[in-house]
Amino acid sequence: MTVGAAGGTPARSAALLVAAGATRAVYGVLRRRPPGGAARWERKNYAGRTVTLHAGPAAALGVALAAAGAPGLPARARGAAALAVLAAGGCGAYDDIAGAGDPRRGFRAHLTALRHGEVTSGAVKLFGIGAAGLAAGALLKDRPADKLLAGVVIAGSAHLVNLLDVRPGRAAGAALALAAPGLLRRGPAGPLSAVPMGAAAAVVADDLRERTMLGDAGAHALGAALGVAAVAGWGSARSGGVESGAGRAGLAAHAAALVAAAAAGDRISRLAGAL
Repeated sequence: MTVGAAGGTPARSAALLVAAGATRAVYGVLRRRPPGGAARWERKNYAGRTVTLHAGPAAALGVALAAAGAPGLPARARGAAALAVLAAGGCGAYDDIAGAGDPRRGFRAHLTALRHGEVTSGAVKLFGIGAAGLAAGALLKDRPADKLLAGVVIAGSAHLVNLLDVRPGRAAGAALALAAPGLLRRGPAGPLSAVPMGAAAAVVADDLRERTMLGDAGAHALGAALGVAAVAGWGSARSGGVESGAGRAGLAAHAAALVAAAAAGDRISRLAGAL
C-alpha cells in the first residue's frame, strides 16, 4: 500500500473537517425531516429524558463520506473504512429501530435466543459487524492470520465504543480520546484517526446536553472507524505482502485486549456509567 501524502498534517486536518462538516449536515437534515416521523427517532435516556437518535446515522454517514474522500489514502484503505463503518452503522441502526423494545443485551442473551431459533436484531448486528470487520481486514492485510486479527480489531473496536454508550457523551468522548494518539501516526492511520474524531466532535455537545444520542448506529460506526485506523497503524497494509513482526505482534495484542474487553462488557459498561 502506497502511503503517499496520507500522513501529512493537511490531510489529517482535511479529513477531520470534512467528517465534522458532513456529520453536522446530515444531523441537521435528520432533525428537520426525520424519516418515518419524529417519534420513530425518539428514545428515553437513562434519566427518562426524551432524546433523538439523529446523531447516530449522522456520525456513520459523516465518517463514511470523509473516509471515502480523504486525500492521499490508498483505495483499499478507503474501501475498508467505508465498508466497516457503513455496515456497523447500518446494523446498529437496525438494532436501534427493530430492537427498541427488546430488553436483552449482550452476546450471551442474543446467542441464547439464537439457539432457541429466534434471530434477534442484536444477533443480526453481532454477525453483520463481525462479517464486515473480517471483510475490511481482508482489504487491509495480506496474510490470512493478519486478516483475521484485523477483523477482530475492527469488530472489537465497534463493540467497545458501544459498551461505553451508557451516559451522555461517554461514547463520543471515548472516540475523541482513542482517536487522538492515532493523529501522531504516519501513513494512512493519521487521516483515518482524524475522521472519527471529526464526527464525534460534531455531535458531542448535543449529546452532552441530552438533545441526542449516538445509539448503536453511531457508537458502532465510530468504533469501527477507530478499528480501521488502528489496523492501518500496525504495520504497512498491502506493502508487498510483507508484514513486520512488530506490526503483527501489536495487532495481536490489540485484538486480545478487545476480546478481553468484550468478555468483561458488563463491568466496562457499569464503570463507564459510574464516571
